[in-house]
Amino acid sequence: MSEVVDEDVNVLFIEDDPAVAEMYKLKLELDGYRVTVAKSGEEGLDNAKKMVPDIVFLDIRLPKMDGFAVLENLRSDGVTRNIPVIILSNYGEKELVDRGLKLGALDYLIKSETTPASLSRGGER
Repeated sequence: MSEVVDEDVNVLFIEDDPAVAEMYKLKLELDGYRVTVAKSGEEGLDNAKKMVPDIVFLDIRLPKMDGFAVLENLRSDGVTRNIPVIILSNYGEKELVDRGLKLGALDYLIKSETTPASLSRGGER
C-alpha cells in the first residue's frame, strides 16, 4: 500500500529518457509528490534555480551537460547548494558512484535496482 505524502513536496526529476521520466513521475505523483521533469542538464539547472525543489533526482548521462556538471553547478550556487540530490543512473561503476557522492549527492542509485516505489520512498528524506 502506498504511503501518501504532503503534497507540498516538490521534486525535480532530471532525465533525458521520456519513458523512464514518465514511469517515475507517475509513481511519485500517485504518492502525492509534485513532480517537474527536465530533459537536459541545462533545463534542470534552470528549473532548480526557479523552483528550488525539495529534492532532485538526477541522471548522469545527459546530452551536452552531464549530471556531474549539473551537480557541481547546484552545489556552487547559494540558492541550490543545500537541495538534496539523489543520482539515478544506469552506470554503477565505483568511480562514478564515488565521484557523485564526493560532489555532494545524498545517494547514488542504479536504475535497474531501483523501482519507482523505492524511489518514491527516497523523496521522504
